[in-house]
Amino acid sequence: MAYPDKVLAADEEVERHLHPHWLTVFWPIVAFLALVGLASFGAAIVPAGDQQGLWRLVVVGVAVVLAVFLVVTPLLRWRTTHYVITTHRLLYRVGILARHGRDIGLSRITDVSYRQTLGERLVNSGTVSIETAGEGGPTVLRAIPDSEGVQQLLNQLIEEDADRRAPHGGDRPTTSEARE
Repeated sequence: MAYPDKVLAADEEVERHLHPHWLTVFWPIVAFLALVGLASFGAAIVPAGDQQGLWRLVVVGVAVVLAVFLVVTPLLRWRTTHYVITTHRLLYRVGILARHGRDIGLSRITDVSYRQTLGERLVNSGTVSIETAGEGGPTVLRAIPDSEGVQQLLNQLIEEDADRRAPHGGDRPTTSEARE
């Protein structure tokens, strides 16, 4: 059973399973292409001689070490970061070797907002802030794909969750009916 299915309750369904926006891996891919080019060039300009093989090996070794830090680590961080929205809660998990996460029940969420810069609007990404009851500050999720849609989905699910928990089976009065 794959994540997140193994952590779901019996009546809980996944609405959205997201990773950070793909643009977060753009610069690591550019770094990979630059490293391959530079390492190839560096290996090609090593002067001929008895030590040529050793120096080429050094160039490739340096490129591999840099690739681990500049390429592999960010890609693994992207792949192991999960934002899962279910019918009952929001799950946030992050970490490559050591992991940490947070589960926020929909009934505890008091406010959901999103923010996008101009660049984020162009690529349909943004930051989602979630305020919860009894917490010391918002939970901020960065680089969320379709942050506006995620905010709307969370608000819809919060209302559905409140209706599901209501004692009358979801027959809550509307705002206009409550005023009468």
